[in-house]
Amino acid sequence: MRFTDWATRVMFISLMFAALIIVLLIGRGVQVENNTITSNTSKPEVTAWSQYPQAQLQSAKEPKQKSQRILKSPVKINQPVARYVTTQAFAQYRPNYQIVSVDPSNYGERYTTDVHGKPLNNQPIIVIHETGYSASSAINFFQVPHTDENVQASYHALIKLDGTVVYLVPPDKRAFGAGNSVFEGSEGLETVQTNPNLPPSVNNFAYHVSLETPPDSYDSGSAQTHSGYTEAQYHSLAWLIAQSQVPEDRITTHKLVDRSSKKVDPINFDGNKFLKLLSLYRQVRPIYR
Repeated sequence: MRFTDWATRVMFISLMFAALIIVLLIGRGVQVENNTITSNTSKPEVTAWSQYPQAQLQSAKEPKQKSQRILKSPVKINQPVARYVTTQAFAQYRPNYQIVSVDPSNYGERYTTDVHGKPLNNQPIIVIHETGYSASSAINFFQVPHTDENVQASYHALIKLDGTVVYLVPPDKRAFGAGNSVFEGSEGLETVQTNPNLPPSVNNFAYHVSLETPPDSYDSGSAQTHSGYTEAQYHSLAWLIAQSQVPEDRITTHKLVDRSSKKVDPINFDGNKFLKLLSLYRQVRPIYR
């Protein structure tokens, strides 16, 4: 066989192999693209935590969890007939903000079942607190690891005296804001026990936000009174909660949900002023089907 004939055959065989490889690569690429499209278009309808105030949130290292009761996927809820929308006043108010990391021991996941395996479907509530001392002292406490479950604590957000909003725990996580607690609403008494060693609480379906306590209360002989919260704090609180889909009748205080008879916060809270500002920053819009 002449060299030119041999070279021609080798080149022909090489071209056939190259063409086969190209066809296989194209087929795999189409399959990957189809899988990607399918994955991206399968979105959850409505999630429970989408009703909480949405904000710029921290990315924190999550604590290791062994329980199978942890919320791993969005929980679907009934389609609402109306929803809250923010107003022009909301867009014009721009409070300062900070994003602060909280130690993973001081918050956890939201659960889908209680300690007895009963499915949980509580609608969200918002619980308003006060810090008791300065904002910095509360933040420092949340940043310290705590192995004792009885002292672990956190809020989702905190509002300083000057109106600065401090984002602490993402809203889809369970902040440890209220220990022994029950919410009494239109659906009756609501509480959830997720830890067999601790009393039931509202933490699994609550968003906790706290107001910084004014300095005149730090050394006060009475924990029942102080000078009150600033105008900036009321505006920032209403602005923050205006971002949620939580109705007014599911916004409460630490004092009202507490069952230990020890919590009295937020002290001297002007509920009427807060609700007036909340209606300034959000309005109800019907959903037409």
